[in-house]
Amino acid sequence: MIRSLIFALFLVLSSVTVAADVIKTVTLEVQGMTCAACPITVKTALKRVPGVSDVKVDYNTGIAEVNYDPNKTSPDELAKAITTAGYPTTVKGVH
Repeated sequence: MIRSLIFALFLVLSSVTVAADVIKTVTLEVQGMTCAACPITVKTALKRVPGVSDVKVDYNTGIAEVNYDPNKTSPDELAKAITTAGYPTTVKGVH
């Protein structure tokens, strides 16, 4: 019984560690943001993409940083979501 509990706990902890290792960050260059409301629109478009866990959009630099699960989406899909919202976007880098 104790052996089964220890094994189950090991499996749970292993899956949590794997899930934490899956998250990646992409830097996107967003064009066309002309007012303080634009970053809100960009952030909303990104949050609707499955797998996105955190979004930061800087109006002054035109940069969006997105934490995402690469098993659920890709940098190109994230850029496409922003472009579809009206802001042409390119991928600058993935970390």
